[in-house]
Amino acid sequence: MPQLKGSFVALITPFNPQTLELDEAKLRELVNFQIESGTDGIVAVGTTGESATVSKTEHRQILEIVIDETKGRVPIIAGTGSNATREAVSLTEFAKAKGADFGLAISPYYNKPTQDGIIAHYSKIAEVGLPTILYNVPSRTGRNVEAATTLELSKNPNLIGVKEASGDLEQIREICEKKPADFAVISGEDSQTLEIIKLGGAGAIGVVQNEIPAEIKKMIDFALAGEFEKAKEINSKFAELMDLNFVDNNPIDVKWILAKMGRLDYAVRLPLTQPSEENKKKILAELQKLKLA
Repeated sequence: MPQLKGSFVALITPFNPQTLELDEAKLRELVNFQIESGTDGIVAVGTTGESATVSKTEHRQILEIVIDETKGRVPIIAGTGSNATREAVSLTEFAKAKGADFGLAISPYYNKPTQDGIIAHYSKIAEVGLPTILYNVPSRTGRNVEAATTLELSKNPNLIGVKEASGDLEQIREICEKKPADFAVISGEDSQTLEIIKLGGAGAIGVVQNEIPAEIKKMIDFALAGEFEKAKEINSKFAELMDLNFVDNNPIDVKWILAKMGRLDYAVRLPLTQPSEENKKKILAELQKLKLA
């Protein structure tokens, strides 16, 4: 199994701005940009990849393209989550069959299951046999995956880590202190990556990696080596950019930033729209300050 450690990009899904159909050529280009920049792995069709607005057919198509273009050069983490357990299992089976290295399954959203229901959901996904990362982001799902729940699930050999985006550092501390040694805690909150690594985290699945993958890779490598002063210098430089990726909503802002950097043409699907005019000014000012625009 590839190592679940380092800097992983939550890759955006590019669309043609006229048709809003998948831009396959641009997707392949973005995959290569990430690999050439040293990214440790790629998350395909996660929530930053607009899994909520692509069809089931498109979801599978995007994953196939990313796996094909990567050609085994870095690990692929396939977005396999759904609020319907059967659909999550089906996506996990597909990802495994196509050669993904890991699955990333968001906890069931909207349904708001009990903690027992969350355990049953992930246990069913684990039966597929693809090493799977739990994804806890209660601001999106409406239900926190509690520390005790994550620790119970960490006993399952096919559930090999958690992407923690709860924002609750005490919860994350408890998981890091009590988890099995081979269970990875990954930051899912760009602004908390260094703090989570200090607690025992193994890296990050981040949005800002879409824009500055080499710099964030260097920052995370410093942190994992215990060189936190060097890591803090990079983190401080890009802290405002990290925040601006979420000023309207993800992935609205990251796509607009990438467009201003010349990496793609801006396009999202409804109900997502554009950043507010005020936020566009803030973003552009920061990009110019960083010499990225």
